[in-house]
Amino acid sequence: MLIKDLPTPHLVLDRRKLESNQARMRARAAELGVRLRPHGKTAKSAEVVRRAVGDGPLAVTVSTLREAHYFAENGIRDIVHANCIAPNRLPEAAALLRDGVDLAITIDSPDVAAEVVRVGRGQGVRFAVMLEVDVGEHRGGVAPGSEALLAAARILHEGGMEVRGVLAHAGHTYGCTDADAVAVIAEAERAGAVSAAERIRATGIPCREVSVGSTPGALFARHLEGVTEFRPGVYMFMDLFQAGVGCCGLDDIALSVLSSVINHRTTEGTAHIDAGGLALSKDRSTASQPTDRHFGLVTDVAGSPFPNLTVEAVHQEHGRLGGPGGVPFAVLPIGARVRVLPNHACMTAAMYERYAVVDGTELGEEQPVVEFWDRVNGW
Repeated sequence: MLIKDLPTPHLVLDRRKLESNQARMRARAAELGVRLRPHGKTAKSAEVVRRAVGDGPLAVTVSTLREAHYFAENGIRDIVHANCIAPNRLPEAAALLRDGVDLAITIDSPDVAAEVVRVGRGQGVRFAVMLEVDVGEHRGGVAPGSEALLAAARILHEGGMEVRGVLAHAGHTYGCTDADAVAVIAEAERAGAVSAAERIRATGIPCREVSVGSTPGALFARHLEGVTEFRPGVYMFMDLFQAGVGCCGLDDIALSVLSSVINHRTTEGTAHIDAGGLALSKDRSTASQPTDRHFGLVTDVAGSPFPNLTVEAVHQEHGRLGGPGGVPFAVLPIGARVRVLPNHACMTAAMYERYAVVDGTELGEEQPVVEFWDRVNGW
């Protein structure tokens, strides 16, 4: 099958760029002296994660228990569920443990710690728990110096559960536009997580893991002394937002949406494609950056961007192409294929069940699709 034979919209993954991005992060982990536990929430694909770890330990981070089930079924059974777990999902997590999965769950309060102990005893399992610390994003976690951190650790330890470690995510690195600013936040993340682990250990409670992670932090941290692992995820695909932060160039973006031109609006200088808000997502993260890519940057099928042409608006199944120079109608007749580079790869990929994998796209519409890789959705 060739790219031109794919129905549109379709998710296309460039294997060369994927593997280059993955090799870069493995080298970075080695340089920093930490274990790479790639986050699977972007790719949601066992094939992608296997390639990400290379010859390293077969381990993954997940955001949902559905992802945990999927990766475990595909032989990746060393798993950290990095979102604070809802108490109603604890029996499901216990079932994974009984199935032999090395699953660590995440919590951030003494109340949930008590519920973990109750359910663990009732289900006959010993939960391994990561305690999330808030290092500045203020989304989840407790302050590294808080009493709540130690209280949760005590409840778990005295209740017979394992305090596996502490976990932090400096998501506010995404508000930065240069490497130096990211490095400052990455150091605050490192220092906060390490100090939290040291406080727990000082009480006599084992706390072996110190886990941090975000793609910008992983790439621009100056050192990670005291950290045992990091958990970047979007780096495998990259996207327009990461390019705007400085993590990659446009040529490093491995993921795109193949779409077809379905009409022309010649008097307005616009056209529509069959990829809208569901196919591309409505993420507008580049709006806060110096270069706004609207809902995605438009390229030809070989990946060369059209000057200043973006998906400037979306409906559910329609995307409107436009830009300062208008749509090049002669080059993009109705039926022509384009590729759209995403603002946020995680959101764009979410509606799709598989990747059409190509090994480079220099042949344009004649580029062969070499494989299809599955992915998992849901919670």
